[in-house]
Amino acid sequence: MFHTIDEFRTQWAWESEQTQNVLDALTDASLAQPIDAQSRTLGRLAWHVAQTVPEMMNKTGLAVGGLSEHDPVPATAAAISAAYRAACVSLLEELASKWTDASLTTEDDMYDMRWTKAQTLGALIGHQNHHRGQMTVLMRQAGLRVPGIYGPAREDWAAWGMEPPVI
Repeated sequence: MFHTIDEFRTQWAWESEQTQNVLDALTDASLAQPIDAQSRTLGRLAWHVAQTVPEMMNKTGLAVGGLSEHDPVPATAAAISAAYRAACVSLLEELASKWTDASLTTEDDMYDMRWTKAQTLGALIGHQNHHRGQMTVLMRQAGLRVPGIYGPAREDWAAWGMEPPVI
């Protein structure tokens, strides 16, 4: 739970950077990697993460720009990455101009529930982290290198001159 806008900004800076690193590692060919026949592709999942920034935060009265929840999945990984980047910048601008620390205790109707703005900020981070984990598995299946997030990825151990953990 966030008590100040600065607490969110600090955590968002890290989490959004890690998500951006994942999105930047996608290739156009990898976007078609499916979870399974009935589920989202890697591209659709990445787009969902990008779309959720304005979709969720605009329910709180902000006007986060960059894309709409109804926009179709772009054909390129670069377009998804750029849209996420723009939405993150817009979110921080909106927070700076429209919310104070006191705003964090006010409630909004969020998906037929009442959430404080602080809860919504936490849910935004948790939601993106959940899907970021899914994306890293799909990236491995698509043959991509996965960036380290909370610790080193498999490839990072060798780059650091260390033995990877035993499987």
